[in-house]
Amino acid sequence: MVFKIWQIIFLSAITDLVTAAHEKRNLILMISDGFGMTSETMARSYMQQKSSHHYWASILDSMLTGTIRTQSSNSLVTDSAAGATAFSCGLKTYNKGIAVDNNGRPCGTILEAAKAKGLSTGLITTARITHATPASFAAHVTNRDMEDLIALQLISRQNTSSTKSSLVDLMMGGGRCHFLPKSDKNGCRSDNVNVWQMAQQLGISTVFGRKKFDQLHSTNGKSMQLPLLALFANNHMDYEIDRYTQSQPSLSEMTKTGLDLLDAANNTHGFFLMIEGARIDMAGHDNDPATHLHDIIEYWRAVDVVRKFVDQHPDTLLISTSDHETGGITLGTHNEYFWLPQVLHSVSRSAESICSELRQRKYDSSDYDEDLLLIIEQDLGISNATDIEVDKIRQVLINSKSSKKCKHAIGHLVSARAHIGWSTGGHSAADVGLFAYGRDSNNFKGSMENYQLGKALAEYLNVDTNSVTKTLDKIRTKQLAFVHKSNNHDHD
Repeated sequence: MVFKIWQIIFLSAITDLVTAAHEKRNLILMISDGFGMTSETMARSYMQQKSSHHYWASILDSMLTGTIRTQSSNSLVTDSAAGATAFSCGLKTYNKGIAVDNNGRPCGTILEAAKAKGLSTGLITTARITHATPASFAAHVTNRDMEDLIALQLISRQNTSSTKSSLVDLMMGGGRCHFLPKSDKNGCRSDNVNVWQMAQQLGISTVFGRKKFDQLHSTNGKSMQLPLLALFANNHMDYEIDRYTQSQPSLSEMTKTGLDLLDAANNTHGFFLMIEGARIDMAGHDNDPATHLHDIIEYWRAVDVVRKFVDQHPDTLLISTSDHETGGITLGTHNEYFWLPQVLHSVSRSAESICSELRQRKYDSSDYDEDLLLIIEQDLGISNATDIEVDKIRQVLINSKSSKKCKHAIGHLVSARAHIGWSTGGHSAADVGLFAYGRDSNNFKGSMENYQLGKALAEYLNVDTNSVTKTLDKIRTKQLAFVHKSNNHDHD
């Protein structure tokens, strides 16, 4: 009798394990690049003042379950490559390493493991699709700047299972230039390989531009067949504050369409989708508070789209977190106990856009350009710029080729009036938020290392990244004739 009881319990346990291994599960990992908790506070306070609701809360506030510790294997301050690799492979690596371990050997990612199990896969970003965060889920290179090789790996055929489907079913974002040969006026590759054409030959549908995107959106995902490579800018996509709606889709629009397409695929195993709000980070590098703010608000909109999807699909888990904090932002400066969100309301262009325009003009030391004052007033809402402040911008334009110095000069003009401080033009070592919603979200809480989150995500999907690692020994991780680039915040 006792033996029969134990036999029943054992068989029941085995049945549960088999069911868990084959049941449908969706995982949506959202990464708000460079987004720290003070940035969340800044955007929340802005919305509270704008709406006159003093206790207004963002969509993320109700999802906060913990914090993530961000250091890489070789620095207390991580970059995006090491940060994303911790999430994708579940291990710590060195800054600049893309889905490789400390010895430069490829590590299996959660996206590759999901695909090997039969799930559909997707990557959405406002950066170049070859940039560090999306690349860390579907490519393996020893240096993140090897974007020519990353582009090739992104469209390569699946080699971790017996299927012949594309490794990444859905790719949306910017960065078409790395798919075009250097002979093309829009290409930025170091060779004449036409990766865009190769993708088409491999059966990947290619889309470029807003008009083509709207055709995807209007079909509600019913007619477009995956795999799909849809890019909307030759470089990074525009900041939200600068985005011309007739030219590029927003992050939330790409998210909605991407989810429609993956849902329409009706994969009985489910899907894995990574969505990155990439330009939050880049505005932090520029110390540009209003631009930082508007990309955060757009990221919130994308989170809202995903939450509504989760509500309709209870087999889905949403995790939102950041790879690191950028800028070392503070609210309140000079020992004064206030800051002024309303200052940001008057800003209508990014420092990047303003500096790009100013760089096209010619200055000499005797110039007093009234257009500069006009731009400051019209685009930044500042009518009281001092001669010292204006001269600082002019001197940067005259004496420095650094776009970063110009963008900092513009950003600090706004920040000073809002009483916002920045400790760096790079990343900081601050912990970042962990937000969870949907299926099994209670399992994601507390303070954890970034690689521990990566392991927990793989466990949720019941996939084995280690088994994938064993299949990657022939992957080429170094780009031929690669030239190391100097540090640039665009590559952090």
